[in-house]
Order: sequence, then structure tokens, then C-alpha cells
Amino acid sequence: MTKQSHENDVAFIQALAELLNKNDLTEIAVVREYGEDDSLEVRVVKQATVVAAPAPVYAAPALAAPLAAPVAAAAAAAPAAADADPANHPGAVTSPMVGTVYLAPEPGASAFVKVGDTVKEGQTLLIVEAMKTMNHIPAPKSGTVKRILVDDGSPVEYGTPLMIVE
Repeated sequence: MTKQSHENDVAFIQALAELLNKNDLTEIAVVREYGEDDSLEVRVVKQATVVAAPAPVYAAPALAAPLAAPVAAAAAAAPAAADADPANHPGAVTSPMVGTVYLAPEPGASAFVKVGDTVKEGQTLLIVEAMKTMNHIPAPKSGTVKRILVDDGSPVEYGTPLMIVE
């Protein structure tokens, strides 16, 4: 790939992102054909930021003081909830690419692994299909499958936590 075509691709992707914002879209996908065996497949997704606002509390002035303690406890629990993010777990197996997850080698077959299974380093945990290529995702270490965080056939982004292996 030449530097010029790389710069053109970057400009193309930036234009898609601007279209996404300008038209209030959440996702846009385009395949740009360059030749018989050369193409660029781009998917731009805007993640909605959800901000949870505390519910209004209507209480008599005498009840206002006792309500302050649960609000403070909830505020203290917020950092703990962030630590519960599976992506931060030391045993998290994350997606190395954007694609579609398959938990079994083919439709109707049993899953590669299930919760509670003991796996060896390098053993296939699941498949991520990207651009019609089936990419086997190996266990990064030996251990036990504690959680499966994705559904069969679901789309994933780069870095999405797929499983927890401890």
C-alpha cells in the first residue's frame, strides 16, 4: 500500500465519521473496491454515552439528613463498579480484532469450551470471523473458564472482553 493510498483511506474514513455525526447516525459501513483482489472495508460506529442521573429525592426537611448517608454510600460504590469491568480482569481474554464471535466450530456443534472447563494454554476458546476468515482465539494461559461474556454470533470490537480464564 502506498503512502498516498493510505492518506486517501484516512481521509475517506474521516469523511465517513463526519457523515455519521452530521446525520445523527450511530453506524455506517462501506466497502471500497480498488480492484479484483483489493478492497477496503470500513465500519464506523458511534458509541452512545449514557450518563445516569440520580433520581430526584422528594423528602420532608426532617428526612433529608438520613438520606445523605445512602447517597454517600452509592458514590463510594461507583469506583468499585468500575473495577468490576471484565476488561480490567487479569484473566480477561479480549478480541484481537473486529468481527463476529462463534463459540463452536460450526453451527449445531458443541462449544469449544463452557464455563467450568479447564483449558490449556493455546487451546482454542472460540472463533472470531473477520472478512470471511475464521480466526481461532487461543487461551493465553492454562486455567479454568470462569465466565463467557459474549453470545454466539454476536459482533465484537477490538479489545472487547470475550471470556475470563483464571
